[in-house]
Amino acid sequence: RRNPIPDGKSMWGTFGALEQQNQLVLKNALERAGPQLTSKAERKAKMYYESCLDEDETMEKRGAEPLQRLLKQIGGWNVTASGFNVSTWTLQQRLQTLQNRYNMGGLFGWAVGEDDRNSSRHVIQIDQGGLTLPTRDNYLNRTAHERVLAAYLDYMVRVAVLLGGDETEARRQMALVIDFETRLAEITAPPEDRRDEEALYHPMTLAELQERAPFIDWRSHFEDALRLVKRKVTEKERVVVYAPEYLEKLSHLVANYSATVAGRVTLNNYLVWQTVRSFTACLSKAFRDAYKGLRKALIGSEGGEEPWRYCITDTTNVIGFAMGAMFVREVFHGEAKPQAEEMIEAVRGAFKDNFGHLGWMDERTRALAREKADAITDMIGFPDYILDPEALDAKYKDLDIDTGKYFENNLRVNMYNLRRNLEKLDQPVNKTRWGMTPSTVNAYYTPTKNQIVFPAGILQPPFFDMTNPRSLNYGAMGVVMGHELTHAFDDQGREYDKDGNLHQWWANETIERFKERAECMRRQYEAYRVSDRSLNGRQTLGENMADNGGLRAAYHAFLAAPEERQGLPGLNLTHRQLFFVAFAQVWCSAVTEETIHLQIEKDPHSPPRFRVIGPLANMAEFATEFACPMGSAMNP
Repeated sequence: RRNPIPDGKSMWGTFGALEQQNQLVLKNALERAGPQLTSKAERKAKMYYESCLDEDETMEKRGAEPLQRLLKQIGGWNVTASGFNVSTWTLQQRLQTLQNRYNMGGLFGWAVGEDDRNSSRHVIQIDQGGLTLPTRDNYLNRTAHERVLAAYLDYMVRVAVLLGGDETEARRQMALVIDFETRLAEITAPPEDRRDEEALYHPMTLAELQERAPFIDWRSHFEDALRLVKRKVTEKERVVVYAPEYLEKLSHLVANYSATVAGRVTLNNYLVWQTVRSFTACLSKAFRDAYKGLRKALIGSEGGEEPWRYCITDTTNVIGFAMGAMFVREVFHGEAKPQAEEMIEAVRGAFKDNFGHLGWMDERTRALAREKADAITDMIGFPDYILDPEALDAKYKDLDIDTGKYFENNLRVNMYNLRRNLEKLDQPVNKTRWGMTPSTVNAYYTPTKNQIVFPAGILQPPFFDMTNPRSLNYGAMGVVMGHELTHAFDDQGREYDKDGNLHQWWANETIERFKERAECMRRQYEAYRVSDRSLNGRQTLGENMADNGGLRAAYHAFLAAPEERQGLPGLNLTHRQLFFVAFAQVWCSAVTEETIHLQIEKDPHSPPRFRVIGPLANMAEFATEFACPMGSAMNP
């Protein structure tokens, strides 16, 4: 009641509040006069932000024109009068245009990434993909998601009409696109079936992929893409496929649709829709408003946050390390870094000590696990290069930004990102490359780098404050640190060794005993219910393990630190109790009903409430400190 969800949000808690605080820091930095921006990259960020804010209403004046022009350039959309000709249309050509010229999605996903089995090299990775709605369940469980599907169709029709289409005809054709996406959903594996990384990894040549999934010419497709970086491709090119069964079934589905004129029209309508929906946010207000109904159906909020906040987020997504340089100069002055490093080492030490208490782990695996824990590298705050204007400019030198053209800026960003990704193919992996921008309120673990990262954005109150007692810092930030460390040994992270390579390094009997304990945790979380729905214990298993392991490691690290004698004024709580209060406060949230439902279907994390009561119910120390009766919910 005291913290209602703000307009435009579907969830509100400590993460969101700190994120808004960081947005304000960035807004103030950007809106000051230019001389304070020390690099060209920062000036590009300012120009992009101004193009998004659109204070002279250029987007309103241009209306649908930028996207109508793009539709003609890519070969037309049957829903509008944009030059589509089914008799000359081929799937190969359309996919190459949309994926390799404009970096758009559709049918499947691919990118250059770190090879899981040889993490020092890059490889082309191909996976299932192509659904517009957040989950396959949105399509397959029509009774539960009738409102979402109706809102989705209305959104498609509104956009088509804004682009000049006839409403009745647009409704008929886009309903067929939803039918096609439903067929895609039927062959898409659910996330809970995709947690075994070794089982997902299928290396093969393009020639072998061609035999299994002949719906396009794969060599031609990647040769066309890599022409952008002057890289040749042969049928012997080795790729990693994470969903071969999906691509095989997709071949049959595409063949069925390609056999008729109506089917080919639907295929093109679907592919072009993937591009159209990506650019509606870059057009006039009418296009942006078209999404409100679907957003409301999905997450219980129509949006409507202040435009500057949307534009700060968008600019950070696009030129995040230039934004990070401004953020760091404003709020992160380096004093926090040594203390954060000290906390990480303390939590790591407590985490390693716990291996000695795991009776189910054999000695050889235990020794290798300790080696892996020691080998985990950490990066705190920000990458040093962002404070070097020349190095920062070099990162964004190929990105051109025009203050008055938000739509075109987004086109350029897509191509810049595609080129940057393709350039990595023959380059060694940079193990110190950041994957999260400095102002982000989050943290992460990368299994192929065996690395944990804590951006400056989260190293602030209420997560971390150098003036706070250790109980509060360990209860909040210490648990986040422990959470990321635990990911190195969760049901997926444990499959990677200390060098970040995917292979079996645990003994078979230890794996079986680990799985028994994982099954126990799955059952615990599936017993939790919200709005008459059980949590998905398989889908959330890795994050639940990290929540439990992180809490335990941080608590033991806190106990090992020098004892604090003075309590907090006005609170009759010990520091041990304060540790648990600080932990719980991190996840204190207000969430809409729709967002809770979407979290249960899609999110690998449990809803916030269960991220607190689940781990605490598993800790005897919590029950002791708060005198929870034996057999009660928090002391089962």
